[in-house]
Amino acid sequence: MAFDEVGQADTQERKIEICTEAYNILVDEVNFPPEDIIFDPNIFAVATGIEEHNNYGVDFVEATREITKNLPFAKISGGVSNVSFSFRGNNPVREAIHSVFLYHAVKAGMTMGIVNAGQLVVYDDIDPELKKAVEDVVLNSDEEAGERLVDLAPKFSGTGEAQENKRDLEWRTWSVEKRLEHSLVKGITEFIDEDTQEALDKLGRPILVIEGPLMDGMNVVGDLFGDGKMFLPQVVKSARVMKKSVAYLDPFLEAEKQDCGARTQGKILMATVKGDVHDIGKNIVGVVLSCNNYEIIDLGVMVPAETILETAIKENVDIIGLSGLITPSLDEMVFVAKEMTRRGFELPLLIGGATTSIAHTAVKIEPQYDKGVFYVKDASKAVGVATSLLSNELKPALVENTKEEYEKVRVRRASKGKTKLLSLEAARNNKPKLKFDQITTPKKLGIHVFEDYDLNEIFRFIDWVPFFRTWELAGKFPDILTDKVVGESASALFKDAKAMFQKVIDEKLLQANAVVGIFPANSVNEDIELTDEHGKPLMTLNQLRQQLDKKGNTPNYCLSDFIAPKDSGVQDYMGAFAVTAGINIDPLVAAYEADHDDYNSIMIKAVADRFAEAFAEMMHYKFRTELWGYSDEDFNNDEFIEEKYRGIRPAPGYPACPEHSEKEKIWALLDVEKNTGMTLTSSYAMLPTASVSGWYFAHPESRYFGVAKINQQQLKDYASRKGVSIEQAERLLSSNFD
Repeated sequence: MAFDEVGQADTQERKIEICTEAYNILVDEVNFPPEDIIFDPNIFAVATGIEEHNNYGVDFVEATREITKNLPFAKISGGVSNVSFSFRGNNPVREAIHSVFLYHAVKAGMTMGIVNAGQLVVYDDIDPELKKAVEDVVLNSDEEAGERLVDLAPKFSGTGEAQENKRDLEWRTWSVEKRLEHSLVKGITEFIDEDTQEALDKLGRPILVIEGPLMDGMNVVGDLFGDGKMFLPQVVKSARVMKKSVAYLDPFLEAEKQDCGARTQGKILMATVKGDVHDIGKNIVGVVLSCNNYEIIDLGVMVPAETILETAIKENVDIIGLSGLITPSLDEMVFVAKEMTRRGFELPLLIGGATTSIAHTAVKIEPQYDKGVFYVKDASKAVGVATSLLSNELKPALVENTKEEYEKVRVRRASKGKTKLLSLEAARNNKPKLKFDQITTPKKLGIHVFEDYDLNEIFRFIDWVPFFRTWELAGKFPDILTDKVVGESASALFKDAKAMFQKVIDEKLLQANAVVGIFPANSVNEDIELTDEHGKPLMTLNQLRQQLDKKGNTPNYCLSDFIAPKDSGVQDYMGAFAVTAGINIDPLVAAYEADHDDYNSIMIKAVADRFAEAFAEMMHYKFRTELWGYSDEDFNNDEFIEEKYRGIRPAPGYPACPEHSEKEKIWALLDVEKNTGMTLTSSYAMLPTASVSGWYFAHPESRYFGVAKINQQQLKDYASRKGVSIEQAERLLSSNFD
């Protein structure tokens, strides 16, 4: 927060001064990553009747603009409801103030905000008279603006529901062009066939319907989304309406021997790279781009570089987009970039996915391909990047700015030098000092298989926050349902999600399978040796130890620390698990896609993912309380989500055990493919994608952590322990090797 020894920053100058000073201390002196800095430059109430308060809205907006411009990667937040405090009790006016304020603040660079519960009115739907008065207040463009808004406010003190209901009944009387636009913006499919036919009768040719009212409507959707006035779930519903309308027109297009599409902005090839099977994010980006009149060629998942590049040539695409979720995908993207250089490509390359970042793009990918590599953080950024890249006027500036930005990232990383690491011996000497005097002998050693598990029981463990995050709606559940900015969209999405969950449960559309094992275990440095109940060796798990120099303040952890050392003479235990809730999902997705229903295609995948995570949480509970029986607990779902219980379940590929190939040991140990139907790709991604696997640790002090960087010494040690070459170990640990 912008606050110093003098007090809270109120003017634009003070806000910039304090944030700049804090930024310089954090980045230059503390070495804090700038992308993790969030500034709150203070939002204060406007229209209070006190003259010096009149510029508070403008001060925040302009300070945000300067901070965003001059303090790279820093983010801006603020308590939005503060700005309308003078009108407490008049919710319609407060909502209008919030909407206008956010409209300008977001354009200036504001990235997040805190708002009171309630519905945020769409900027374009604010009554023109009220919007003009509010705009004048927020931007302080008229010294009498505050008094005018006070005089006007009583007129808008009602709820506005009657007007909205009248509007709901009215729209079917509009012209067919306006009805199509309304259906697209609101995501209504109920009347789309009859309205499409009426438009065809009126305009005469199917291509004129597509290039006319349909594209006009999708342009409105694209503009609203780009301006932050629509959110992702609404956009995906709009795409469903568009696709159904075009599908209705297909036979007429075919009869005319015409192309089944309008003139497009450009052609974009998208693919999840070889070895990776995750595509929800890619599909969402594709929908958003198609809503903005781009032709999308989606090659699907696990696509080799050769297929990507050959298709790009064959289809004469304008842009290539690569997606990936698991860390091996990062190396595959580097390989594709190298191949593009080797083969003389000149197309822009877009990079996106959960494990990608601006740092990886700048340091690893962009140096391999000099024709333009662009990191796209989420769907909302994709349209702007694509539009600029295909514009002769806008492209040069984007290319130049991006290259400058990437160079700054590389220089900043180089100036920090290599991370200071301890020797492996020193890191071992700084391991946590744990006691092993609370070990409970498991009730049921060995492997336990659970087939076609009751989805109703799993549903009780659902965590809704990641579900909304899938749709790029961030917030705490259930508060997100009444959030000022995204509440309306989140509530509609929640209603659809609950209906899909119920449909899946009632009709048994998905099958949930699991396998869990409990084994005697002891540790030797960073290894964990598993045996059967008779002491016969089963397998050795190879873990990694933190080597960051922590100045002795905290231990250098390794997962093996949570298992009793072999030379202690204490018999310890640990578990392994693999669960899926994605059995039978492929035909469901195919059916929705055949019906041109991207919304429900994405929805069923998101529902399956949530079932899988909930199943993993539920099986961990069952493991603790029944199969092992070391815990007697009574937590509610919020407490499960907050992990109040004893024990952890880290997964290979995640920070505490970042090396993905260790999944192969889970597969061998539990005979996962036979017992659940789950498989691994060549890059160790799990199929079905709605799957989770990992290890169970029961020690009371077990905790999650990140291994982060390791040095050559531990790399060689790991290669030796794992029985692989140093070159292979380096590939497996490329994101951790310093």
